[in-house]
Amino acid sequence: MRVLVVTAVRAEADAVSGGLSAVADAASERRLPGGYVLTAHPGADVLVAGVGSAAAASGTATALACADVASAPYGLVVSAGIGGGFQPLAPVGSLVVADAIVAADLGAETPEGFLPVDELGFGRTVHHPPAELTARIAGLLDAVLAPVLTVSTVTGSAARTAELAARHPRAAAEAMEGFGVAEAAAAYGVPVAEIRAVSNTVGPRDRSAWRIGQALEALREACRQLSPVFEEST
Repeated sequence: MRVLVVTAVRAEADAVSGGLSAVADAASERRLPGGYVLTAHPGADVLVAGVGSAAAASGTATALACADVASAPYGLVVSAGIGGGFQPLAPVGSLVVADAIVAADLGAETPEGFLPVDELGFGRTVHHPPAELTARIAGLLDAVLAPVLTVSTVTGSAARTAELAARHPRAAAEAMEGFGVAEAAAAYGVPVAEIRAVSNTVGPRDRSAWRIGQALEALREACRQLSPVFEEST
């Protein structure tokens, strides 16, 4: 079995591949249906699936389907990239490993407030990664182990930050792809994990305070440290 690491954009994939290549042979590329490109390392394959939950689900499902056809199924799918951190739990430059992957805005607005789809009686809004694995990963990376929220619109105001924090008081990070990756992995019966390197504070939008380079370097170093864990799954 192999590990599939799914990112939203090329910069994230390059950071992941850079970490994996630091301790491994040169990678090779494989083209998949739909225009996706899979970068194969000895311990993991890296996929750029696109931004947002729908794109992430589509790309992940394509990779998993192609692996089944090749009779080389994946044993773990990891959603990896940069994201916003809720303060003070996850400062800029830190790492967050999800103990829950939550679709934070999948539901309905009501006069009494937001209702997630599971409370409406259909669908689900939470995936729980394997507890032992995520605890191990968080320990190796000295990362925060907490829920990561998947949002369709990145938070850019104090009011929205307060709303999310009230509904998800343990949440440490937000991003846009984790739940989509988890949905595809669940459809194929493959465990899922999510790792986020914090590039900015969740709150009022302030691009001058973003530290994308620092977060990508943290992601690269995280994947370097996790290479032995990934290779155990091969």
